[in-house]
Amino acid sequence: MNLTPESVQQLLNSDDFGDRLTGVNQLRQLDRAIAFEMIQPLILDKNARVRYSAASQMDTLGQENLEKSWQILRDRLLNDSEPDVQAAAADAIGALKLTEAFNDLKQVYYQSSEWLVKFSIIAALGEMGDPRGFDLLKEALESDNNLIQTSAIGSLGELGDPRAIPLLIPFATDSDWQIRYRVVQALGRLGGEEAKLALEKLAKDEVEQVAEEAKRILAT
Repeated sequence: MNLTPESVQQLLNSDDFGDRLTGVNQLRQLDRAIAFEMIQPLILDKNARVRYSAASQMDTLGQENLEKSWQILRDRLLNDSEPDVQAAAADAIGALKLTEAFNDLKQVYYQSSEWLVKFSIIAALGEMGDPRGFDLLKEALESDNNLIQTSAIGSLGELGDPRAIPLLIPFATDSDWQIRYRVVQALGRLGGEEAKLALEKLAKDEVEQVAEEAKRILAT
């Protein structure tokens, strides 16, 4: 059977949440403008898995109408009862570079007790490239959650503020090699003599992945 907007809509209208999930996934194969209109009711679906799947697609479909996407995603970020959906909304906000979301992202970061929500917000701040994010990213470096720390390191690299370099260098000797690897990537984006000196040391790291990435960056 050929996939059409009508056949997908039939799935989206089903009482079975599995059908609705299938329909949401099939939206990827439709024209983006059509899919954007069809996905909007699913962002408010009664089933959290459907809402999550729909919110996750907004990172691309949302390009159709950034103002409307902002309204939809802001509502889910602030009001959804499921952390997974809030996190997906934050991810999409970052991908769409909706810098008007900064204050809301900051508010939810401090209010939420869910590490996944915090992680997604920190990652979004890097993608957005908003310089206002620096202080929150600096604070996230002190998180007791390694994944949030790692996300903050990456986002500071994406932000491109050289003030991050002295904050990141202490992590170059962290016991977790994945953190050291992320530091290499961040320092490579930030550049400068201080970053280069740290990368030269990391090029001798005992973990091959870290050392090779540092060497690759130094060679470019």
